[in-house]
Amino acid sequence: MNDLLSTVSVIGLGYIGLPTASLLATKGFKVQGCDVSPHVVETINRGDIHIVEQDLDILVRSAVHSGQLRASLTPEAADVFIIAVPTPFKANHVPDLAYVESATRAIAPQLKPGNLVILESTSPVGTTEKIANWLGQLRPDLMMPGANVKQDQIFIAHCPERVLPGQIIRELVDNDRIIGGIDVASAEKAHDFYQTFVQGQILLTDARTAEMSKLTENAFRDVNIAFANELSNICEKLDINVWELIKLANHHPRVNILQPGPGVGGHCIAVDPWFIVDSAPTEARLIKTAREVNDDKPKRVLAKIKQEASRFKTPIIACLGLSFKADIDDLRESPAFEIVQHLAAEEIGELLVVEPHIEVLPAKLASFQPRTQLVAMEEAINRADVVVLLVNHRLFSHLDKGSLLGKAVIDTRGFWQ
Repeated sequence: MNDLLSTVSVIGLGYIGLPTASLLATKGFKVQGCDVSPHVVETINRGDIHIVEQDLDILVRSAVHSGQLRASLTPEAADVFIIAVPTPFKANHVPDLAYVESATRAIAPQLKPGNLVILESTSPVGTTEKIANWLGQLRPDLMMPGANVKQDQIFIAHCPERVLPGQIIRELVDNDRIIGGIDVASAEKAHDFYQTFVQGQILLTDARTAEMSKLTENAFRDVNIAFANELSNICEKLDINVWELIKLANHHPRVNILQPGPGVGGHCIAVDPWFIVDSAPTEARLIKTAREVNDDKPKRVLAKIKQEASRFKTPIIACLGLSFKADIDDLRESPAFEIVQHLAAEEIGELLVVEPHIEVLPAKLASFQPRTQLVAMEEAINRADVVVLLVNHRLFSHLDKGSLLGKAVIDTRGFWQ
């Protein structure tokens, strides 16, 4: 550990902030986590967690009980400030930087010369520069990056998270990291910090390129998923089994088509490409089209469910999965959740929801009880007229296919092919 960077304040204790804070605490840093939710703060200070992530409970418990990690509602003085807050979009897919600005304003009174401010939130190009401008206005007494006086300035950099839910703890250490500084000195300062716990390669660039790199990674994946989803739409029209088709096409040595699904979810792939479209709407034609294809897929799945349900007088529909991807509890931007919510709101039969990673129905579905219930897989399959596989959780692979006989089955993941 760099003795000059011994204390860290992490702003935002969600899916990225909490694993990062607890990992740093176990690496010898004194870490203060900050979150606007009293529930989150109280939970962490007990040594418990409010999200599901592999091995996170062990890490947080160890970090809190050792005295290296504690949580509070407001930031405190530190050597390093890490901003890990949500970056959603508003109407018409306009980026919403309100959380980033709020976090910036919260840390401003605590800053002192030599501090390092890192934005980890995936953000539109230019956001790190905005942070520098906001801090310059809030703290005119401090020297901002670019002043060429390293010992007295504030250092500001962007280091986008690049982790996979379910593997976050491991990937925080193993994955390569891209660091973009407002100036060279900021990039180098951030490099010195990350090399204390990152085993992957650390790549330095400027802040705008670092911001665009994360957006590019997710847009690339979104475009490829859109190809698979559009292919599934075409195959449905032409009465072709898309799963067999993709399997055959992928035997070509230079073809690797992804698997279709009910849409694209999560806070990254379903959101980040819109940041590029917002920044360069005329140029980002393919990226915009891909987003529209993927955003349209839940509507197509919903229409298919309604069609099957119409065959029954009072249909009972088993909806398998709510999360945005397999084997996690994260419902953010989940197409599965969107589909189930529409079914509930439109009263398309009785809904038996199976989501093994949550214990109670989310508020947006709980209001539709008792017509919408959270049940075990066996009960849902036994009672259902229509079975809809929305998420390919490992649990669902253990299903006896014989139990599906006589039922209308919609497999959006090709899980039972």
